[in-house]
Amino acid sequence: MAKVKAATGNEAVANALRQVNPDVCAAYPITPQTELMQRFSTFVSDGKVKTELVLVESEHSAMSACVGASAAGGRVVTATSAQGLALMWEVLFIASGTRLPIVMPVVNRALSAPLNIHGDHSDAMGARDSGWIQLWSENAQEAYDNTIQAFRIGEHMDVRLPVMINMDGFIISHSIARIEYLEDEEVSSFIGEFRLLNPLLDVARPVSYGPLILPDYYMEYRRAQSEVAARVPDVVMDVARDFEKLSGRKYGLFEAYRLDDADIGIVILNSAAGTSKDVIDEYRSRGVKAGLLKPRLYRPFPYREVGEALRHLKALCVLDRADAFGGSFGPVFIDVATSLYPYDVRPIMINKIYGLGGRDYMPDHAEAVLDELLQIAETGNVRRYKEYIGVRE
Repeated sequence: MAKVKAATGNEAVANALRQVNPDVCAAYPITPQTELMQRFSTFVSDGKVKTELVLVESEHSAMSACVGASAAGGRVVTATSAQGLALMWEVLFIASGTRLPIVMPVVNRALSAPLNIHGDHSDAMGARDSGWIQLWSENAQEAYDNTIQAFRIGEHMDVRLPVMINMDGFIISHSIARIEYLEDEEVSSFIGEFRLLNPLLDVARPVSYGPLILPDYYMEYRRAQSEVAARVPDVVMDVARDFEKLSGRKYGLFEAYRLDDADIGIVILNSAAGTSKDVIDEYRSRGVKAGLLKPRLYRPFPYREVGEALRHLKALCVLDRADAFGGSFGPVFIDVATSLYPYDVRPIMINKIYGLGGRDYMPDHAEAVLDELLQIAETGNVRRYKEYIGVRE
């Protein structure tokens, strides 16, 4: 029986972590993640979890402590945002390269400079190739659900990789929403007992973590890591099917919204997808065949599945809430374009950069994009392949 509550995204994710009851949490506060760990620390202080909460002097130290605790054989969590994730950069690769299933909510925030505490996706996009699984969330309910599923995904014996759960800073993290919580016993049963794999503290079977590997085997090690990542989509889908049986809520690698018969389409992540869906519904009521694809599993990116879902469109806009400076196009655009590259017949693609530093994404932005896509689908003419929207001239 689900419990319906009003909660912020941070509160919902903190409650998911309470229900999971991890062994160790090493954390450092940073806006807009601070409330999440503050609420979880209250659960620790009140004895509602058995978690050993380690207060550290930086995010680099937080992830280093998580690596040690996970390698020792614990179920481990942390959380961060923006510069905090950037400060973890070195240790992110150690966590994934040693296949430690650490779970980390990331409350997405713009990177400095200039200093900005509001939401965009530049932090997680900067870490997209660090070997971590990335799940993205449209709203607080999805952030809660993704957090619970992340433990089953990352700890799967065919995977054993760390997982980020992304949600937009302030828009999701601090906004109050309707949340359907699972019962504590349901969550505990769903994730199961933590299964040890080569723990450092097993003195009967000594192991070495982080050994020196020179050119003789380093490339083979990285190829093996890539092969592990290739198993992730199937595990994500298996876990999603089990979660649907438990909760009634269905998840996939992505959400295809009114896309099957669409002529034009939008690809967009996280909270802005909800605004875009409302506009697409309005255009559908006028007879315009518009659709949307919202990625959920962003790393490893499901190239084949995304390509199959989008190949029939006439025109497509990928909207990025981050820019790849000097890279010509935004990061999500580059991945979507790669997924469509193998097809002889594919949509004409354009890229819009939106919402940086927390700039509002409004319905009229989605309307302008769809109007432009209609013109491209009709004429084949593209005015600009990439531009900022909602920016002052």
